[in-house]
Amino acid sequence: MDLLRAHASPEGRILELGSGYGSTAVAAALAGYVVTAVEVSDRADFTAGLAQDLAAGCLTVHKADFYEVQLDQRFDAVCYWNGFGVGSDADQRRLLRRIGSEWLRPGGTALIDVFNPFVWAGWDGNEEHRMPNAAAGYDHELRERVRFDPVTCTVVDTWWEPADPDHPISQTLRCYAPADLMLLLDGTGLFLTGIAVGDDVVSVSPHSGMSSLLREQYEYLAVVTAVADS
Repeated sequence: MDLLRAHASPEGRILELGSGYGSTAVAAALAGYVVTAVEVSDRADFTAGLAQDLAAGCLTVHKADFYEVQLDQRFDAVCYWNGFGVGSDADQRRLLRRIGSEWLRPGGTALIDVFNPFVWAGWDGNEEHRMPNAAAGYDHELRERVRFDPVTCTVVDTWWEPADPDHPISQTLRCYAPADLMLLLDGTGLFLTGIAVGDDVVSVSPHSGMSSLLREQYEYLAVVTAVADS
C-alpha cells in the first residue's frame, strides 16, 4: 500500500489487473480503497476466502481476461504487479491503450512492474537448485535455468523437478528498458513520469551508472500517468 500512496492515489477507486489469489486486492480494500480486481485463472476463486472481513462494496472480482473484460467505470489508479511483458509487444500496447482510454480517469496513475533487461541479461545461463521450502512457496525440489535473448530482449525462465527433467515448464518474459517503455507508450494516452528501482525513485531523465537498474533489481516500477483533460 505504500507504493499506491506514494506514487498514485491516497484514496479512491483502484483497478488491479492480474490479481492472482487476491491478496494485494484485499489489502488495498482493507486500507480503504474501493477495489476492482481482474484475474483470468482459477486463482480468482480464492479471493472470496480472503475477503470475508471486508464490508460490502469494497472489492469486486471479475474472473475474466483483461483484454476482453468490460468495466463501466473509471479508476483513480490501475495496478499491474509482476505480469507486464507476458505476450507480444502488440499485446502490451493493446493493454496500455485500454488502461489509458477506458480505465484511468484523466490525470490518473498506473503502477506497472516491468522486467529489467540489464539484470536479466547478466543472469543468462544461470541455474539454481531450490530445495523444498514451503514458506517460500516451493513444496518440491526444483531447478531453474535462465536464458536471455539480446535480440528480442526476452527471458526464457525454465523450471523442472530433478526427478522429472523431461517435463520442464517455461515462460517467456519481454523486458523493457525505460527508454523502450516510453516508445511502447507512444500513442496510448499514457506517459512515463517516473520509475522506482528498489529504494531509488527517479524522474525520467539521464541517470548514468545507476547501479540499482544496471546490476541489482530484476524489475522496476513504472509510474505512468494518463493525459489530463485540457
